[in-house]
Formats: sequence, structure tokens, C-alpha cells
Amino acid sequence: MRELMITNDPVLLGYVEVLLADQGISSLVFDQHISVVEGSIGAFPRRLMVAGDHWPRAVRVMQDAGLAQWIKSDETT
Repeated sequence: MRELMITNDPVLLGYVEVLLADQGISSLVFDQHISVVEGSIGAFPRRLMVAGDHWPRAVRVMQDAGLAQWIKSDETT
């Protein structure tokens, strides 16, 4: 699994999940249930994960949707 994006925005997260599903790309949200601990204040970002072999297609889907700025890069700056 590779981290595709990180966000606190549940609407954006749901939108990207639907975009990926429409292209046959399975995704999984990590840290979704941390809200029980945090009290639903949205302080902890959720991570959207995809299988490593789906990574290139998932990146392309996000770029085509104008969401390239949300793609998690493995590069450290």
C-alpha cells in the first residue's frame, strides 16, 4: 500500500475515493477512526492508501481531476 493523499477534509477524501472507484482502483482510508479519540475536531488527517501497482493510475486520475496538489510525494524536501 502507498499513501496517495493526506487530508482533514472528509468531502475531498470521499470525492477522491469515488473518482478512484469509478476507475476500478481500490482504496483504503487509514486513521479514519481516530476521531473517536480526538472528539471529532478534525485535528488528525486521514490517509488515503492505494495498492502499489495501482499507484500510477491513481496519480493520473487525481491529476486529470485537477487534484495534483494533494498527491503525497515520497520525496522529502
